[in-house]
Amino acid sequence: MTGVILVLLLFITLPCSYASQAKNRNNYVEDACSVTRYRNLCIRTLASFSNTAKHNPSIWARAGVSVTIGEAKKVSKYLATLKRNKRGNPFRGRNKIALSDCIESFQDTLDNLHRSLFVLRKLSIREFTSQLEDVITWVSAALTDEDTCLDGFNEQKGNHVKFLTNRVSNVTYMTSNALAIVNKLATTGPECLTN
Repeated sequence: MTGVILVLLLFITLPCSYASQAKNRNNYVEDACSVTRYRNLCIRTLASFSNTAKHNPSIWARAGVSVTIGEAKKVSKYLATLKRNKRGNPFRGRNKIALSDCIESFQDTLDNLHRSLFVLRKLSIREFTSQLEDVITWVSAALTDEDTCLDGFNEQKGNHVKFLTNRVSNVTYMTSNALAIVNKLATTGPECLTN
């Protein structure tokens, strides 16, 4: 009888334990994303880092830049595929030029984001301020590059343009979120590296 009671208690407390862990994971990502402009997107794209990052702003900053790189690579590949598609390519005239400019802008975006992630992985207490200033500059430049890409398609019509601008805009939102999380790291100071 005592064994049955213990098993029942175990089954009753297990769901509570899992619910508590899930709540903590949600709290971690919600806290990290609290400074971002596109919170729902931030929470959705960074939730998987909750168990690792917890309350560590350095890990959250790396995660934000890392997921942005992943999405920027997908969009960059998509843009290159559009340019290579000679048959049925809806991008002609001004849109063709805008597409070429956009591809170049996205290469700059990726360069800046990779540079940022490299530095975020090597943060040191002694060089923290200058390292974060560089990262903020590079992530801001990536955001500018993405905006430059979108500018080329201003006032252009068509489903193909709309689909492209939606994909680029999504990367822009993610970059904005990453920048906000990096800024949050900068305000915490180098003492966060000792945790």
